[in-house]
Amino acid sequence: MKKTYVIAEIGINHQGDIDIAKRLIDIAAASGCDAVKFQKRNPDVCVPEEQKSKPRSWGGEDMTYLEYKYKVEFGKEEYDEIDRYCKQQGIAWTASPWDLDSLEFLMQYDIPFIKIPSAMITNEELMFASKNTGKKVIISTGMSTFAEVERAITILKLPGDSAETLRPWNYDEVKEGKTACDFAVLHCNSTYPAPIDELNLSAIKTLKDRFKCEVGYSGHEFRLGTSVAAVYLGATIVERHITLDRTMEGSDHMASVEPQGLFKLVSGLRELERAYGDGTIDVTESEIPVRAKLRG
Repeated sequence: MKKTYVIAEIGINHQGDIDIAKRLIDIAAASGCDAVKFQKRNPDVCVPEEQKSKPRSWGGEDMTYLEYKYKVEFGKEEYDEIDRYCKQQGIAWTASPWDLDSLEFLMQYDIPFIKIPSAMITNEELMFASKNTGKKVIISTGMSTFAEVERAITILKLPGDSAETLRPWNYDEVKEGKTACDFAVLHCNSTYPAPIDELNLSAIKTLKDRFKCEVGYSGHEFRLGTSVAAVYLGATIVERHITLDRTMEGSDHMASVEPQGLFKLVSGLRELERAYGDGTIDVTESEIPVRAKLRG
């Protein structure tokens, strides 16, 4: 079994505090995760006009929603420190760009891949721009129809840098051709936290069978065993949000994994990798003396 690539999604659970970000990086590195991931936005672009002036309370302060988004947004000084600190801790880092400005910002760093969040896979301009960076692109499929997922994957597979290339488009026409960029698709449910009866882990096989590409799982549920089960079903990438404490202020903490849970999750994934085997039925090395004793 291929080693599972584990992404610890810090997102905005750092609360805009670089010290909290470093503590979460420490936990991810110590647990054996392969990468940590943040989210990068230009709030002026990403926040709808009608929401910018809406009142928001954060950390005991009253502010507008736009001011809150800037409060939890890291800039170059913080990302320079994240880059330095992750290198020191021996763990990779990346971020999800929510707009073209943020994608351009991230390209000044040597990140291993670009992660497009579920909300943005229908943003064709961002999808094409991400593909054209030459980086591996990973997308999540939460709150998407099958047609939307198929179109996003077509963008990643089809050569060319313009959405006009896809009109008219048909995935079947490009599926056998040369893939334009290295990519992976993460099955996902975008409810925070996700109801266990809506996880639909069988969709991992559906994605693998249809698109013949690398498939992973981005989980937002309370459970840990479901993420281990996703690997058994064929996922080679697992992404989970992490937090210091689920009761912290913010929208993502409740659907995140606390430190002790992250250690259990990574341990469970590595145990599955060791236990999976190759399916061959034969006497194992440890059984040889047992067989000699019990069968004579």
